[in-house]
Amino acid sequence: MTKPQNPVQMAVIGAAHGIKGELRVKTFTGDPLALADYGPLYARDGRAFQIVDIRPANNVVVVRFKGISDRNAAEALAGTELFVDRSMLPDDGEEDEFYHADLVGLTVRDETGADIGKVVAVHNFGGGDILDVTLAGRKGVLIPFTQAAVPDVSIKDGFVRIDPAAAGLIDDEDSDAPGGDGFDPKGRPRGPKDAGGNR
Repeated sequence: MTKPQNPVQMAVIGAAHGIKGELRVKTFTGDPLALADYGPLYARDGRAFQIVDIRPANNVVVVRFKGISDRNAAEALAGTELFVDRSMLPDDGEEDEFYHADLVGLTVRDETGADIGKVVAVHNFGGGDILDVTLAGRKGVLIPFTQAAVPDVSIKDGFVRIDPAAAGLIDDEDSDAPGGDGFDPKGRPRGPKDAGGNR
């Protein structure tokens, strides 16, 4: 197989481990040791990596790749992202489980069913998945990928439906009015005049 047409990131190579070409690898699979079950892994540039040996080590796995036999060769791979094609992944997940690659490109609909944008990326900065959505007439917005904000996902039909209020897309009408949020910078008291306030 050549470079994946629909790549899904499975892991990223970290630091070298020892002097015999082994590497620490952070996996994004449910079972870290299952990384070897997907066949060859591919870098963004199309290089293929075949796993010869894999073992757990704390929160990563230690991997030996075919053709990498010394520390210098291993160090040169640090930071390399590893991918497989989406077709290599099973579709037997739970109802509310989705691959990020399947969500990217879906149409975004509001509560009325009107198309309002498109999912351009899925991020996770540690607090949960976030959809990066381009809305018509706006720059991209970030929407939490929660049941409340995104109640319907239909990969088969090619859309996600969002609840604009739960997604944080509806502006609070009182927030633009002075004092609407309890603070008006022009109306705040400055203290007595003889106290030397900014008047």
